[in-house]
Amino acid sequence: MQEQKIYGGREGAVGHVVFNNPAKLNAVSLDMWDGFVGILADYAKDPEIRCVVVSGAGGKAFVSGADISKFESERANAEAQERYDAISKKGYEALYDFPKPTIAKITGYCIGGGMNLAACCDMRYCNEGARFGVPAAKLGLGYGFMRIERLSRIVGLPRAMEFLFTAKQYSAEEAYEMGLVQGVAAEGELDAMVVGITGAIAQNAPLTIALAKAAAREIAKAEADRDLARLDPMAKACFDSEDFKEGRRAFMEKRKPVFKGR
Repeated sequence: MQEQKIYGGREGAVGHVVFNNPAKLNAVSLDMWDGFVGILADYAKDPEIRCVVVSGAGGKAFVSGADISKFESERANAEAQERYDAISKKGYEALYDFPKPTIAKITGYCIGGGMNLAACCDMRYCNEGARFGVPAAKLGLGYGFMRIERLSRIVGLPRAMEFLFTAKQYSAEEAYEMGLVQGVAAEGELDAMVVGITGAIAQNAPLTIALAKAAAREIAKAEADRDLARLDPMAKACFDSEDFKEGRRAFMEKRKPVFKGR
């Protein structure tokens, strides 16, 4: 039986998506993108899933980018590249537009497409040995507007230009200093760090979190393109919810609330 190159799994209220191609540092091929979109769609429909963690298998890489060994078959010319871009874009957009909080758990190399994948997540945490880079200029690839914009929103435009112009790699400490990651864990402690974050998210009110995420996505748009009206019913739903009543009661009774997302 062939080993799955991408798979999902659930731990309580946390959904996991794992890129499982460690022999190639979790390089991504077209079939992996298809599987990725399907797993996210299932998690989006599951009310028990409160957040999703994206990671890479093997401990040596998060995602090292596209599978260069398949460039001849999947990206040999402009037409093939267009097809590849359309399929991979579905994967990136499915993650970026996912309605619940997403976390990139980064061990080792986070390179090229891995950087884009991480930038599509809401938060990023890494181990001390993590390395970050965008080697497009070393391969002659065209790195598109959306990818540059998302990276620049996180680290600032001058730093994003340094990533693209130099194609150099950055350490975990440098990534933290520039705001690319929100935390750096000592070796062997990254899982515990991420569990702490996902545990906090899972305890909180899902409707409130959904509104915050939707607002964040509107903030990222050009002002003329924002649809702030869609946030109003989401805010109203929070105040009309059973969770709002539960939150008030729990506060008065000095206990932890038990939220159900309704």
